[in-house]
Amino acid sequence: MNIKSRLTLLFTMLVGSIMALFCLSVYYFYDQYREKQFYSFLNERAQTIAQLVEASQDISKADIEKIEKENNTIFLNEEITIYDGADSLIFTGGNEKFTLSKTILAEARAGREIRTKHDKKEAIIIRHVLQDHRKPWVVMAVANDVPGMNQLKRLREILVIGWLLSLVLVGVAGWQFANDAIKPVSDIISQVNNISAGNLHEKVTVGREKDELAALAQTFNQMLGRLEIAFIAQKNFVSHASHELRTPLALIMSEAELSLMKERASEEYKVALKGIWSEAKEMNELVSRLLELARTEEHAFKVTFSKIRVDEVLWQAKASVQQKNPGYEVHIHYDKIPEDEEQLKRYGDESLLKTAFMNLMDNACKYSNNKTVNVFLEIQKDLIKINFKDVGIGIASDELPYIFDTFYRSATTISKAGYGIGLALTKRIINMQGASIEVESELGSGTTFILKFPPF
Repeated sequence: MNIKSRLTLLFTMLVGSIMALFCLSVYYFYDQYREKQFYSFLNERAQTIAQLVEASQDISKADIEKIEKENNTIFLNEEITIYDGADSLIFTGGNEKFTLSKTILAEARAGREIRTKHDKKEAIIIRHVLQDHRKPWVVMAVANDVPGMNQLKRLREILVIGWLLSLVLVGVAGWQFANDAIKPVSDIISQVNNISAGNLHEKVTVGREKDELAALAQTFNQMLGRLEIAFIAQKNFVSHASHELRTPLALIMSEAELSLMKERASEEYKVALKGIWSEAKEMNELVSRLLELARTEEHAFKVTFSKIRVDEVLWQAKASVQQKNPGYEVHIHYDKIPEDEEQLKRYGDESLLKTAFMNLMDNACKYSNNKTVNVFLEIQKDLIKINFKDVGIGIASDELPYIFDTFYRSATTISKAGYGIGLALTKRIINMQGASIEVESELGSGTTFILKFPPF
């Protein structure tokens, strides 16, 4: 069952239930009113008959009917029974004699009005105070409320028919209501179905501006924006990777082709193989960087996070950088670290974090004349702050916004070896750890990268 049908059914059931409850309430309260009115009428009838009997002790039912017929007050199916002060039956105005217990007679004579049912008829038992102040009589009147029951039956028919007709109208109104409520959703579905990889720039729109469906459309638009960015990034990634890999591949192929063109001495083959090996090594490093970049996709490795000491990872990165490049100098300054080692611990991926530190150290040494980087580690109100400071060539202010883009290389570094992946990879890793990275630089005066790790 689709949402439109479900909404229509629920709306019809809800309104139909409310209307049914209203109809039952009308029927119930009208029945109570009818019953109250009829008992009041029986009370008057019982008093009237008792007065007639009191006025003439020898009066019979036929005489009473004759008098009432003349006055147009006769009531069909009426049964009247009168007990005198000695609890003796003195009058029966019907075909049935009603025997009342001493308890009921006593209660009625004490002034209580007793209402009850007898063979689907209403019955009332009351006292009649005599004019000569003798002991009160007890009068029982039993009758069918034929007019009242007919009216009640007619009311029931009207309410049932009215409820059924209203239910049909409510169903139609519910369908229109559901159609109006679902229409924006149908519009959104239609628009989303028309969006593909080629037109991710298109946005989903709805006629309403400030409801949940508008919020849903906005969420779709935000998702489409993220997808568009991801598609562009993927396209750029493939394009740049292909471009970067094409050069070493072309060199390898050229070197191999030249070597195979004619017979050469073994030393010449060794030189050619060394050139091929060097280019293959560059390709291997580039591929490794690309794989590391792919590993840092958002949330990819959060499950491997564990509590690590940031200072220990720094020392490991320093050892790896200096082992790989013996001419590089990495100085770690930790004068402002606390005695409590727990303040130096954070949740993260140790391997990735080490890679990020190595990238920053390697870049700083590579682009500094003295091949040196100073790393300052300190704690500021539970915030771990690490500065990587060099005195290298620096970065122009207009290039700073782009240095973390994949494959971007500034004008001052384009002539040196590199792929433009290191800083993009570093930023992704740092952000994955829940930390932030900032950069301060000036041409000719060096660059400082600032990492800030918040508390757990």
